[in-house]
Parts: sequence; structure tokens; C-alpha cells
Amino acid sequence: MAAEGLGKVTMRRLAKELGTGPASLYVYVAGTTELHAAILDELLGEVEVPASADVRCEDDEEDEEDAAGWERRLIGPLGSYTLLLFRYPGLARSALVARPSGPHYLDLIERVLALLAEGGVAPDRAAWGVDLLLQHATATAAEQTDRDESPVADEEWQAVRRAVHGVDPGRHPHIHVASSRLLSGTPDARFTWAFRALLHGIKHTPVPSDDPSHD
Repeated sequence: MAAEGLGKVTMRRLAKELGTGPASLYVYVAGTTELHAAILDELLGEVEVPASADVRCEDDEEDEEDAAGWERRLIGPLGSYTLLLFRYPGLARSALVARPSGPHYLDLIERVLALLAEGGVAPDRAAWGVDLLLQHATATAAEQTDRDESPVADEEWQAVRRAVHGVDPGRHPHIHVASSRLLSGTPDARFTWAFRALLHGIKHTPVPSDDPSHD
């Protein structure tokens, strides 16, 4: 898988590697999608998940240093998860559709929920927010993987830069004003900023009261 990507890991290919028939594997997994989910869960054991500090009550005072520390603790495992997806070709794309439910996936969800609670995020917002955070991490990795595998990635990037910096101010005035910032910043800085923006949005955005699961 590390050499050829997760897309090459099929029931038939795995059976051949194990010296057995595909039918024997269906005793353990229902198909390729479930197989990929199991592989993803196993690899999630490599994610660095820090221990949480004591849970903070929402009414506790929080200064800027505390808030920054909480954000770093939360972005840490999310960044580790994203880097894991970078290391294995095709894993990020599979993670967009796979539904892992094994112990390592549950450990990651548990720790992110605990860290959200530590930052004073309401339980219902945390429950929706953890999915949003992991989706963003997965999509970021999938996008970057596609770029890394593209033989024309640099040409495409240069074309985007030329388009943004060469816009007609009369037709696209807002792009013209923002052109120096639209493509600015290092990947790490943009990655961290995106998670901080999501965290603040999750913390301060109420979950709709008409959610059927609340009935």
C-alpha cells in the first residue's frame, strides 16, 4: 500500500498476496470499502493524540494564553492526522468515503471531543464540530495529494497566480484589491489558521434546535 497507494488494495489483490481466495476474506470484511476502513483505522494508531488537561467549565475565566494553549492542543492531533494521510498515497481520498469505526478511530474522536470540552465548547456543538474538523483535515490532505501526484501541478499553480494578479479591476474589483493576499501565506500558516477559524466558529455557532436527533 505504501508503494502503490490504497486504491491498489483490493479484496482480490489482498487474497493473492495472502495465498488464498477472495471468498475467504469475506468472512472478515464485507468488501473493499470495509477493508479500506479497517486499514484506515489501523493506521490511525499512528496519530499522536496528547492527553487532555482537566476539563474546563464554560463559566471559568480564560485568558488569551489559555485559549492559545487549548488551540495548540487541539490542532496537534488534527495536524498529526493530516500528516498521516499525506504519508500514504490515496489514503485521504479513501478517508473521504470510508466509515471507520474501530478502536483507533474512536480514540481520536474521544480525544477531540475531550479537547473541545476543555475549551468550553457546548456538547452539541462539539458533537457536530468534530465531524467538521476531521472533514477539513481529510479534504486538505486529499487536495494536496492530488497536487503532488499531478505532473502539471506547477503549471496549474502558475496559471492561477497569473489569473488572480491579472484580473480586470473593473470586472473583479474585490479580487484586484485582495490579489496580494489571496495566495499568500505558507501552507502551515494557512492550515493552522483554518483550524483556528473552524474552532471559533464551532464554539460560537449554536446547533439548530429542530435537529431530529433532539426529539
